[in-house]
Amino acid sequence: MNYIIIFLISMIPLAELRVAIPTGIAMGVSVLPAYAICILGNLLPMPFVYLFSHRLLEWGKNKKVIGKFFRFCIEKGKSAGQKLQDTAGRGLFIALVLFIGIPIPGTGAWTGILAASILRMDFKKSIMACLCGIMLAGVIMAISSIGVLNLLDIN
Repeated sequence: MNYIIIFLISMIPLAELRVAIPTGIAMGVSVLPAYAICILGNLLPMPFVYLFSHRLLEWGKNKKVIGKFFRFCIEKGKSAGQKLQDTAGRGLFIALVLFIGIPIPGTGAWTGILAASILRMDFKKSIMACLCGIMLAGVIMAISSIGVLNLLDIN
């Protein structure tokens, strides 16, 4: 049951594996299974986000109830994409990996893949950058989670 919980948490935007890995380790799931499950859970929605998010957000941006949120998502994706493009230039793939992989607020797979979609990056390259970024974030979160839990003497 713990595996299912962390798998589902890792699929949630903003939480992603940045919340799922520490949760799994705190629940007693071993580091490597937690890492693998959370990577799969975080990566699973990304092709769908890439292929459909931009169209869905454009469709909904002028709707009465959902328009404000959809416009926020579009602006967040455009802003992230523009920052990536300005910073990276030709190194956009590496920039996307780092944007997704370094766990700071506002970054992650959902925002990164949305930015890639808005920038019209190649689908395969975007998914590969997403996978590499998720794996990097997973390593960072696993190492930091183990350290924090050992300091707190929870596990």
